[in-house]
Amino acid sequence: MGNRKFGELILSETDYLSALSFQEELYNHKLNLRKQGKDSSNYLMLLEHSPVYTLGKSGEVSNLKVTPEDLGATYVATNRGGDITYHGPGQMVGYPIFDLSHFDLGVRQYVELLEDVVIDCLVHYGLIGERIESASGVWIDARGEYPKKICAVGIKVSMGITMHGFAFNVNTDLSYFDHIVPCGITDKGVTSLEQELGRTLPMQEVQQLFIEKMKARFVVADF
Repeated sequence: MGNRKFGELILSETDYLSALSFQEELYNHKLNLRKQGKDSSNYLMLLEHSPVYTLGKSGEVSNLKVTPEDLGATYVATNRGGDITYHGPGQMVGYPIFDLSHFDLGVRQYVELLEDVVIDCLVHYGLIGERIESASGVWIDARGEYPKKICAVGIKVSMGITMHGFAFNVNTDLSYFDHIVPCGITDKGVTSLEQELGRTLPMQEVQQLFIEKMKARFVVADF
Protein backbone atom coordinates (compact mmCIF):
# COMPACT_ATOMS: atom_id res chain seq x y z
CA MET A 1 0.00 0.00 0.00
CA GLY A 2 1.12 3.58 -0.57
CA ASN A 3 1.96 6.13 2.06
CA ARG A 4 -1.38 7.18 3.49
CA LYS A 5 0.09 10.27 5.20
CA PHE A 6 2.37 12.31 2.95
CA GLY A 7 6.00 12.93 2.19
CA GLU A 8 7.48 16.43 1.94
CA LEU A 9 9.31 17.67 -1.14
CA ILE A 10 10.98 20.98 -0.24
CA LEU A 11 12.42 22.76 -3.27
CA SER A 12 14.54 25.87 -3.63
CA GLU A 13 13.27 28.89 -5.59
CA THR A 14 11.74 27.44 -8.75
CA ASP A 15 10.19 29.02 -11.83
CA TYR A 16 6.47 28.40 -12.10
CA LEU A 17 6.43 26.27 -15.25
CA SER A 18 9.15 23.93 -13.97
CA ALA A 19 7.24 23.40 -10.72
CA LEU A 20 4.00 22.94 -12.66
CA SER A 21 5.60 20.26 -14.82
CA PHE A 22 6.86 18.43 -11.72
CA GLN A 23 3.53 18.48 -9.92
CA GLU A 24 1.67 17.44 -13.10
CA GLU A 25 3.99 14.44 -13.37
CA LEU A 26 3.13 13.37 -9.82
CA TYR A 27 -0.56 14.16 -10.32
CA ASN A 28 -0.87 12.22 -13.57
CA HIS A 29 1.00 9.28 -12.07
CA LYS A 30 -1.46 9.14 -9.16
CA LEU A 31 -4.41 9.47 -11.56
CA ASN A 32 -3.15 6.61 -13.72
CA LEU A 33 -2.69 4.36 -10.69
CA ARG A 34 -6.18 5.29 -9.47
CA LYS A 35 -7.63 4.26 -12.85
CA GLN A 36 -5.83 0.91 -12.48
CA GLY A 37 -7.24 0.44 -8.99
CA LYS A 38 -3.80 0.80 -7.42
CA ASP A 39 -2.74 2.81 -4.38
CA SER A 40 -0.11 5.55 -4.42
CA SER A 41 1.85 7.84 -2.12
CA ASN A 42 0.86 11.40 -1.21
CA TYR A 43 3.22 14.35 -1.57
CA LEU A 44 3.40 17.91 -0.31
CA MET A 45 5.60 20.18 -2.43
CA LEU A 46 6.78 23.35 -0.65
CA LEU A 47 8.74 26.00 -2.53
CA GLU A 48 9.17 29.65 -3.45
CA HIS A 49 8.58 30.81 -7.00
CA SER A 50 10.47 33.25 -9.12
CA PRO A 51 8.19 36.30 -9.67
CA VAL A 52 5.10 35.27 -11.64
CA TYR A 53 1.46 36.28 -12.07
CA THR A 54 -0.90 33.33 -12.53
CA LEU A 55 -4.51 33.39 -13.69
CA GLY A 56 -7.05 30.76 -12.63
CA LYS A 57 -9.53 29.28 -15.09
CA SER A 58 -12.38 31.43 -13.73
CA GLY A 59 -10.32 34.62 -13.71
CA GLU A 60 -10.27 37.78 -15.81
CA VAL A 61 -7.02 38.81 -17.47
CA SER A 62 -8.20 42.42 -17.09
CA ASN A 63 -7.35 42.06 -13.38
CA LEU A 64 -3.69 42.20 -14.43
CA LYS A 65 -2.91 45.91 -14.74
CA VAL A 66 0.71 45.80 -15.91
CA THR A 67 2.99 44.05 -18.38
CA PRO A 68 4.67 41.46 -16.09
CA GLU A 69 8.01 41.68 -17.92
CA ASP A 70 8.27 45.34 -16.87
CA LEU A 71 8.53 44.09 -13.27
CA GLY A 72 10.87 41.18 -14.02
CA ALA A 73 7.96 38.75 -13.70
CA THR A 74 6.26 36.25 -16.00
CA TYR A 75 2.60 35.43 -16.66
CA VAL A 76 0.95 31.99 -16.80
CA ALA A 77 -2.71 31.03 -17.35
CA THR A 78 -3.41 27.91 -15.28
CA ASN A 79 -6.11 25.27 -14.78
CA ARG A 80 -6.51 25.90 -11.04
CA GLY A 81 -9.55 27.54 -9.52
CA GLY A 82 -9.63 31.22 -8.67
CA ASP A 83 -8.63 34.46 -10.34
CA ILE A 84 -5.27 36.21 -10.64
CA THR A 85 -2.57 36.20 -8.00
CA TYR A 86 1.16 36.77 -7.57
CA HIS A 87 3.85 34.28 -6.52
CA GLY A 88 7.41 35.21 -5.70
CA PRO A 89 10.35 34.97 -3.31
CA GLY A 90 9.38 35.14 0.35
CA GLN A 91 6.05 33.44 -0.30
CA MET A 92 5.59 29.82 0.81
CA VAL A 93 3.77 27.99 -1.97
CA GLY A 94 2.41 24.52 -1.32
CA TYR A 95 1.20 21.90 -3.79
CA PRO A 96 -0.37 18.87 -2.09
CA ILE A 97 -0.64 15.94 -4.50
CA PHE A 98 -3.11 14.00 -2.39
CA ASP A 99 -5.63 11.22 -2.74
CA LEU A 100 -8.53 12.63 -0.74
CA SER A 101 -9.94 9.15 -0.11
CA HIS A 102 -6.92 8.46 2.10
CA PHE A 103 -8.19 11.18 4.44
CA ASP A 104 -11.92 10.58 3.89
CA LEU A 105 -12.33 14.15 2.64
CA GLY A 106 -14.56 15.89 0.13
CA VAL A 107 -13.27 18.87 -1.84
CA ARG A 108 -14.82 21.54 0.39
CA GLN A 109 -13.53 19.80 3.52
CA TYR A 110 -10.09 19.61 1.96
CA VAL A 111 -9.98 23.34 1.19
CA GLU A 112 -11.15 24.18 4.70
CA LEU A 113 -8.47 21.94 6.23
CA LEU A 114 -5.77 23.72 4.21
CA GLU A 115 -7.11 27.01 5.53
CA ASP A 116 -7.19 25.58 9.07
CA VAL A 117 -3.51 24.65 8.85
CA VAL A 118 -2.63 28.24 7.92
CA ILE A 119 -4.82 29.53 10.75
CA ASP A 120 -2.96 27.19 13.14
CA CYS A 121 0.37 28.63 11.96
CA LEU A 122 -0.88 32.17 12.52
CA VAL A 123 -1.95 31.28 16.07
CA HIS A 124 1.63 30.11 16.69
CA TYR A 125 2.78 33.66 15.89
CA GLY A 126 0.04 35.30 17.97
CA LEU A 127 -2.12 36.28 15.00
CA ILE A 128 -5.79 35.65 14.29
CA GLY A 129 -6.59 34.31 10.85
CA GLU A 130 -10.16 33.75 9.69
CA ARG A 131 -12.28 32.87 6.69
CA ILE A 132 -14.60 35.27 4.91
CA GLU A 133 -17.85 34.00 3.49
CA SER A 134 -17.73 33.71 -0.32
CA ALA A 135 -13.98 34.51 -0.36
CA SER A 136 -11.45 31.66 -0.23
CA GLY A 137 -8.19 31.77 1.66
CA VAL A 138 -7.19 33.09 5.07
CA TRP A 139 -7.61 36.68 6.16
CA ILE A 140 -6.27 39.04 8.82
CA ASP A 141 -8.73 41.59 10.27
CA ALA A 142 -11.50 39.59 8.59
CA ARG A 143 -14.21 41.43 10.52
CA GLY A 144 -12.68 44.86 10.14
CA GLU A 145 -13.31 47.52 7.52
CA TYR A 146 -10.39 46.39 5.34
CA PRO A 147 -9.60 42.66 5.56
CA LYS A 148 -6.19 41.56 4.27
CA LYS A 149 -5.52 38.21 2.67
CA ILE A 150 -2.43 36.43 3.97
CA CYS A 151 -2.95 33.11 2.19
CA ALA A 152 -4.63 32.35 -1.15
CA VAL A 153 -6.02 28.92 -2.05
CA GLY A 154 -6.66 27.57 -5.54
CA ILE A 155 -6.87 23.88 -6.38
CA LYS A 156 -7.74 21.32 -9.03
CA VAL A 157 -9.27 17.92 -8.19
CA SER A 158 -9.98 14.97 -10.48
CA MET A 159 -11.10 11.52 -9.28
CA GLY A 160 -10.21 12.65 -5.77
CA ILE A 161 -6.59 13.50 -6.70
CA THR A 162 -5.49 17.07 -5.94
CA MET A 163 -2.99 19.50 -7.43
CA HIS A 164 -2.21 23.22 -7.13
CA GLY A 165 -2.76 24.45 -3.58
CA PHE A 166 -1.99 27.56 -1.55
CA ALA A 167 0.28 30.61 -1.39
CA PHE A 168 1.14 31.86 2.12
CA ASN A 169 2.71 35.33 2.31
CA VAL A 170 5.66 35.06 4.69
CA ASN A 171 8.21 37.68 3.62
CA THR A 172 6.60 38.47 0.27
CA ASP A 173 7.29 41.77 -1.53
CA LEU A 174 3.69 42.97 -1.41
CA SER A 175 4.28 45.75 -3.95
CA TYR A 176 3.75 43.20 -6.72
CA PHE A 177 0.09 42.98 -5.67
CA ASP A 178 -0.33 46.69 -6.46
CA HIS A 179 -0.39 45.78 -10.14
CA ILE A 180 -3.32 43.33 -10.02
CA VAL A 181 -6.79 43.02 -8.54
CA PRO A 182 -5.82 40.12 -6.24
CA CYS A 183 -8.19 37.19 -6.70
CA GLY A 184 -10.55 39.61 -8.46
CA ILE A 185 -11.41 41.34 -5.14
CA THR A 186 -11.37 45.15 -5.15
CA ASP A 187 -12.39 46.03 -1.57
CA LYS A 188 -9.79 44.03 0.36
CA GLY A 189 -6.01 44.01 0.65
CA VAL A 190 -3.07 41.66 1.15
CA THR A 191 -0.57 41.22 3.96
CA SER A 192 2.25 38.95 5.10
CA LEU A 193 3.69 37.51 8.27
CA GLU A 194 6.58 39.95 7.94
CA GLN A 195 4.24 42.93 7.73
CA GLU A 196 2.05 41.78 10.62
CA LEU A 197 4.95 40.88 12.95
CA GLY A 198 7.36 43.62 11.92
CA ARG A 199 10.20 41.19 11.29
CA THR A 200 11.51 38.81 8.65
CA LEU A 201 10.96 35.13 9.35
CA PRO A 202 13.24 32.25 8.29
CA MET A 203 11.37 30.41 5.53
CA GLN A 204 12.59 27.04 6.77
CA GLU A 205 11.06 27.77 10.19
CA VAL A 206 7.66 28.49 8.66
CA GLN A 207 7.86 25.48 6.35
CA GLN A 208 8.59 23.10 9.21
CA LEU A 209 5.82 24.64 11.31
CA PHE A 210 3.39 24.22 8.43
CA ILE A 211 4.33 20.56 7.98
CA GLU A 212 3.84 19.93 11.70
CA LYS A 213 0.43 21.58 11.72
CA MET A 214 -0.62 19.86 8.51
CA LYS A 215 0.24 16.40 9.80
CA ALA A 216 -1.87 17.15 12.88
CA ARG A 217 -4.87 18.18 10.77
CA PHE A 218 -4.70 15.61 7.98
CA VAL A 219 -5.58 12.42 9.81
CA VAL A 220 -5.68 9.26 7.73
CA ALA A 221 -9.00 7.50 7.44
CA ASP A 222 -9.59 4.05 8.94
CA PHE A 223 -9.63 1.23 6.40
